[in-house]
Amino acid sequence: MNAIKPAHRLDRSFYFVLALIVAGVVSSGFGRTIGARLIHPPSPRPALLYIHAAVFASWILLFIAQTGLIATRNVRLHRKLGVLGLALGVSMPIVGVATAIELGRLRVQHGDTGAGSALVISLFDMIAFTIPFGLAAYWRRRSDFHRRLMLIATCALTSAAIGRLIPQSWPDEWIYVGVDALIFLSVGRDLVVTKRLHPVYRYGIPALLFGQTITMYLDLSGSPGWLAFAHKLIG
Repeated sequence: MNAIKPAHRLDRSFYFVLALIVAGVVSSGFGRTIGARLIHPPSPRPALLYIHAAVFASWILLFIAQTGLIATRNVRLHRKLGVLGLALGVSMPIVGVATAIELGRLRVQHGDTGAGSALVISLFDMIAFTIPFGLAAYWRRRSDFHRRLMLIATCALTSAAIGRLIPQSWPDEWIYVGVDALIFLSVGRDLVVTKRLHPVYRYGIPALLFGQTITMYLDLSGSPGWLAFAHKLIG
């Protein structure tokens, strides 16, 4: 009996620790630019950008709280907060897509010729969040599916923060290297604790990598088809 206690302890606390790591990545990334771009911007920022920051920060805080409640076995409160999480999660892609388009328009107004190409990254982030989040909500009674899907959804939101952490001379591919590294921490945990790869990762990671590859292709290739579509959205 004593031999399995460490595994159970790791199982309960791992996602809470990883939530703190995600929060650290997000705060480190945005901490570098929040003063210059949000608090004291050189030009007025759209109000939507501040709503976006509040909604996304709330999600990270809720993720920490929810994983902490599971770590302390407070399942009842976790489920009650899940109602808030569902409402917040539904609002995320709506606010995220609207903000991406609004900031794309702002970049075009300031003469940024790369705004159209870069838009695909922000839009894919919302896809990479929404699909795992929706599946996690569907499988909310299957804790093994639910927590892994919520982790993937949350890690997908870190790309903007990681983009601010890597040197500007590095190619955009490194953004997804950072995102995937966070997810693979959980994959490594599974291989250590359960000795197998969970179906969420077996099918979810190839799908995520495929989406990231397509996104990078559209971003870096300057695809005329994509640029035409992007500029219909942002002008």
